Amino acid sequence: MFAIFSVTCPFFALVLLGYLATTRKLVPVESIPGLNSFVLYIALPCMLFRFGAQAQLSELLNARVIVLYCLAAVFMVSTALILTRRLGLNWNDASFCTLVGAFPNTGYIGIPMLIALCGPRATETAIISISIDMFFTTSLCLALSRIGDGGESNFSQVKGSLKAVVQNPLLWALALGVGVCAIHVELANVIDKTLELLSQATSPTALFLLGAVLGRDRLSKKAEPVFTEVDDRPAALWLICFFKLAIHPMLIFIFAKGLMISGWGIDPFSLKILILIASLPSASNVVMLAQRYLANSSRVAKIILYTTCASFFSFSILLKML
Repeated sequence: MFAIFSVTCPFFALVLLGYLATTRKLVPVESIPGLNSFVLYIALPCMLFRFGAQAQLSELLNARVIVLYCLAAVFMVSTALILTRRLGLNWNDASFCTLVGAFPNTGYIGIPMLIALCGPRATETAIISISIDMFFTTSLCLALSRIGDGGESNFSQVKGSLKAVVQNPLLWALALGVGVCAIHVELANVIDKTLELLSQATSPTALFLLGAVLGRDRLSKKAEPVFTEVDDRPAALWLICFFKLAIHPMLIFIFAKGLMISGWGIDPFSLKILILIASLPSASNVVMLAQRYLANSSRVAKIILYTTCASFFSFSILLKML
């Protein structure tokens, strides 16, 4: 167990460092958008491009992994939406609480930590999961968030949401990397080294940024819209956290067993990676989406903070069990 903590602790320590640096005002909150742009538009796309270019194409098109993760995503979205609606949330808030409960932080925490723990081969399964989460899970929850708005603008709002998903630079970086892999193009050494340097900057910057985003929310004094349907009791928030950290990996395991019984089994290594991905804390980019679509971003940020803190122990325990 100590060996596992020795690997996972530095990753969560960087998140804590970013949080403390922001809350203690050593890092100005005005610098966070610049750090986010660097990670989102430069460093992380370079890392995903290199992963896609160096991966095995057959692994990226693994139908068993795709079906398994999609089944779990559908069940997570369905059950989490029912739960949040029963808690009294309107469709907009319920949809973003559902998204934060179903979307793991694969990009900022998952990929770098899984590489350190399980080797580069883990990236192939991680790329499949993050693509599904960005294309399918996010699109579905954004569409659900528009229910109840009324008016003729519903279609244009959903269309705009899907357009924003398609314009995500991470998806294009993955697609370009897979394209390079498919046609067997070898990059020039100077280009590959530049991409490698930017890729190496992704993990520490992204983890520090995650902590900074959480710290910024704590310092934020901006008034949020008045919500009459909210339920911000700690028990309600922790229930959503439980869905993310416990129910999500459990669903992966249950559906995998079901596929195995039907004669459509998945290899043990890919299953292990999917379970670990499902047990990751919630993705931090959901806060920015919640702010953009006028949902209660404070509640979303609390869930991200709770899952990030709790996953330090839950992820390590699950890894030990596996």
